Amino acid sequence: MSAKTSVWLAFFCALGCLIHDVDLRNIQPKASQCGYQSCHATKPNMLNVHLVAHTHDDVGWLKTVDQYYYGSETRIQKAGVQYIIDSVVEALLRDPEKRFIYVESAFFFKWWKEQTTKVQDAVKMLVEQGRLEFIGGAWSMNDEATTHYQSVIDQFSWGLRLLNDTFGECGRPRVGWQIDPFGHSREMASMFAQMGFDGMFFGRLDYQDKDDRLMTKNAEMIWHGSANLGEESDLFSGALYNNYQAPDGFCFDILCSDAPIIDGKHSPDNNVKERIDTFLDFAKTQSQYYRTNNVIITMGGDFTYQAAQVYYKNLDKLIRYANERQANGSNINLLYSTPSCYLKSLHDAGITWPTKSDDFFPYASDPHAYWTGYFTSRPTLKRFERDGNHFLQVCKQLSALAPNKPEEFAPHLTFMRETLGIMQHHDAITGTEKEKVALDYAKRMSVAFRACGATTRNVLNQLTVKSRENVKDTSAKYVFEFKTCPLLNITSCPVSEVNDRFTLTLYNPLAHTVNEYVRIPVADPSYKIIDNKGVTLETQAVPIPQTLIDIKHRSSTAKYELVFLATNIPPLGYRTYYVEKLDSTEGRTKTRALPKSTSSVTVIGNSHIKLGFDTNGFLSEVTADGLTRLVSQEFLFYEGAVGNNAEFLNRSSGAYIFRPNENKIHFATDQVEIEVYKGDLVHEVHQKFNDWISQVVRVYNKDSYAEFEWLVGPIPIDDGIGKEVITRFNSDIESEGIFHTDSNGREMIKRKLNHRDTWSVKINEEVAGNYYPITTKIDLEDDTARMAILTDRAQGGSSLKDGSLELMVHRRLLKDDAFGVGEALNETEFGDGLIARGKHHLFFGKSTDREGVSLKAIERLTQLEKLLPTWKFFSNMEAYTADEWQTAFTNTFTGISLVLPKPVNLLTLEPWHENQLLVRFEHIMENGEDASYSKPVQFNVKNVLSAFDIEGIRETTLDGNAWLDEARRLQFVPDPEQAAFNTYATFSQPAESVHLLSAEKPMLGVKYAEEALPAGQLGAQSNRIKREINSEQNPAEGRSSKSTEGAYNSFKADSDNKDYIIEISPMEIRTFIVYLTPA
Repeated sequence: MSAKTSVWLAFFCALGCLIHDVDLRNIQPKASQCGYQSCHATKPNMLNVHLVAHTHDDVGWLKTVDQYYYGSETRIQKAGVQYIIDSVVEALLRDPEKRFIYVESAFFFKWWKEQTTKVQDAVKMLVEQGRLEFIGGAWSMNDEATTHYQSVIDQFSWGLRLLNDTFGECGRPRVGWQIDPFGHSREMASMFAQMGFDGMFFGRLDYQDKDDRLMTKNAEMIWHGSANLGEESDLFSGALYNNYQAPDGFCFDILCSDAPIIDGKHSPDNNVKERIDTFLDFAKTQSQYYRTNNVIITMGGDFTYQAAQVYYKNLDKLIRYANERQANGSNINLLYSTPSCYLKSLHDAGITWPTKSDDFFPYASDPHAYWTGYFTSRPTLKRFERDGNHFLQVCKQLSALAPNKPEEFAPHLTFMRETLGIMQHHDAITGTEKEKVALDYAKRMSVAFRACGATTRNVLNQLTVKSRENVKDTSAKYVFEFKTCPLLNITSCPVSEVNDRFTLTLYNPLAHTVNEYVRIPVADPSYKIIDNKGVTLETQAVPIPQTLIDIKHRSSTAKYELVFLATNIPPLGYRTYYVEKLDSTEGRTKTRALPKSTSSVTVIGNSHIKLGFDTNGFLSEVTADGLTRLVSQEFLFYEGAVGNNAEFLNRSSGAYIFRPNENKIHFATDQVEIEVYKGDLVHEVHQKFNDWISQVVRVYNKDSYAEFEWLVGPIPIDDGIGKEVITRFNSDIESEGIFHTDSNGREMIKRKLNHRDTWSVKINEEVAGNYYPITTKIDLEDDTARMAILTDRAQGGSSLKDGSLELMVHRRLLKDDAFGVGEALNETEFGDGLIARGKHHLFFGKSTDREGVSLKAIERLTQLEKLLPTWKFFSNMEAYTADEWQTAFTNTFTGISLVLPKPVNLLTLEPWHENQLLVRFEHIMENGEDASYSKPVQFNVKNVLSAFDIEGIRETTLDGNAWLDEARRLQFVPDPEQAAFNTYATFSQPAESVHLLSAEKPMLGVKYAEEALPAGQLGAQSNRIKREINSEQNPAEGRSSKSTEGAYNSFKADSDNKDYIIEISPMEIRTFIVYLTPA
């Protein structure tokens, strides 16, 4: 990643002539040579082999982003992206027949801004002629398990915008290319569809699933991306045969050692016949597993084509000599192609396709390698990314709302966007990078926070200080500091600890008014808090747990947290509070610990929810909605398996893989030390499980859920055993092995223990094979009761027994799992193991017949408020008394005048092109989750955004870069219902054993596991039978089109503004360009 200023200048210069008028930019006539028109012709009645020249360029993994780009640190990996693009462009310019695809916009635009105008013009020509094609096009190839949908949409929007601004319609990708992420989410398919993509190809899927799909010719399918949105979320998706490498022996790259094609007529080493025979045999074999007379063969791998001419020279020979055989009766035709050209050939075949309604998690690459560890790996980096997304939304909104917009706002926001785009990469947020690369990601995030922090300070000062008449220090650039305290999660904030008088500004990034309990770190319990109207608020001082104070690198004087309830924080706005230390004579009484109960249950709670703790200090029961049920919570840890990784049974647990040693699990303790604090605002139980696990359980006075704030680490390894720490909530709910997990923070997906919807699974790792990614929520229920947990970051989780939910919070391992990262997941800081702190929110109550709002709807609303709570800005206020502060400054502000109804979220508000905003509205409910909230909603966009002088709006695809009314997608036809029988079974006599494709990175030439696996172990062996369509899951079960019921809480606008009234249905996201009147 370059410095923020140069990034902004580069794209500004490149785009200047295009972005002046967005209408011209987006509806310029499509050049006739790019897109599907640029595809080389296939031959009818032949097997057409689409050779796709590509490179897979990780935006950080073993090396940092810059090390990969510039090609440094070659001892770690020989990889230099700048050389790849240089080399490919040169090769493409020499031969108009050649094709190449490029995916990672982060690298491409770093290269682009270094090029001369002459080179840029040449590249534009290549793009316009379809010879260089962008596929995917997001800032990075994002992970699909641990990413949140808001961040995925943002990074696609930015990558696709730069492609659109630079190359016009020809730069717009038509196909997704998720070849390396470790499993695939249904929500990702839905997002691709809503962005207007025609299809998507991926590399990794469970080895049993792949076997079954190949054997039944179901590797290419129509994926139903949503249970709520109908066909508009359907995406044609294909599993690649070979992950994404070249066939065995045909990696012609300088990084590989495969033999070139030697065609000297008299050379003793001439190998043309042998090489062509082998390749054509491979193509024929692959074709047996797919439905049409087209197959795609990827010719590339990790960081290939640094010397493109070497690869291309051999591909030219391969195509030439293979196609010459057609004169002698060969029916195989090789051609340079791209994923989109291959997709078009599948479309034009005119056949029907199988469908899929679940997802591709968890991913196993062999019987003992379940890629479920990375759901939790590097928990603090995962949380930092979530904080980054939170602050990015604040930065976008304030950049848009600013009365005056200095020129540095744009590069600040761009840098933050691009940093968060890098964080979505499938070796970044996943925690599967080397330690020093993780530190580089964190450093980038820190710089991005500072960049956007400069913007938010400027805007908030503009909004707060309307006049400088009452400003005491007129020489200061800013009156207020508006500082962020990044260590609030360990109750540390220099501004509130050092100053006797300070202000706290709460900025609300949501489009509805919120109430929030706020905690301020202070050294002394005696403070008073005054709101913007001069009212003194009720406060409660709670001691900070000793386990937190004892963190040796925590440099803080805070001993208490000052709690208060902030009410009616305006939507897209702020309210500021004045906090002042009291004289000792006025001292408030702090909340004191209650005497320990040794003979009865300790109860905390309110009228909505009560928690009982037994005499051993464990949670033992929960009361809510008139139900009192047995609910316990405990911490446990699995022992990480250790092996030499030489064979499947000796796989170690590592950054990617979760593999508990013989599924051994240990309780953290059998006796918990507790302290109980009760006040009018919050009840708390401080639990200490052992020297490295503690927790605070809270119930705030007005909340209907409980908060569990856990502190884990340093995980001890003195015994030489790596540990994977979980929190487990047990209940008497009869869930019958069924639970639900979210898909990227959005729709919920049904899970069943030891089950997959589309094949008869054989699970060799009972724990790891039942773990799923939890981005925001996991739940279970029976006919009476329901329990759900919200997470504050991505974690792995499951329900391994009825009524039980477990979440992995931290892991520290001593052995690498041999999938390429080359080091154990042993995070340290200040010489000790890493400490992580986070929150879970527990919901419990009636599953049906609940009065008022359903529990599911409350969970949805709370989930949004926990994802994007108020952002806390602190300012020293020693120079101003409370009265001076109250009269001199504007201490409350709202950016929208019409509060959106509860089920609708303003997902995006950001400056786009000149005099434009990019705006997204989303419905956060699914169909049927609530009688009132799960209905379509109508409102007037102009009324909501009345702070802006709006000239017009126009709807776009989800990414904001193509007009929705002009978007046309290829349509694929599903198999008729009777074809749900496995009529495509091809091999009645399977091989006795198979060698699985190696999943180890870096991927260059194909590698196979040395260990042979008995074919009978594969799910396909028991699956190659006719399955009735209703045998396990009707593909259409639970699936509905957009709701058309009457609109809930509709807003009637005056007739002059009818053009601005929109309706939004459950789970729908609608995206608009809003045109502003030029200033």
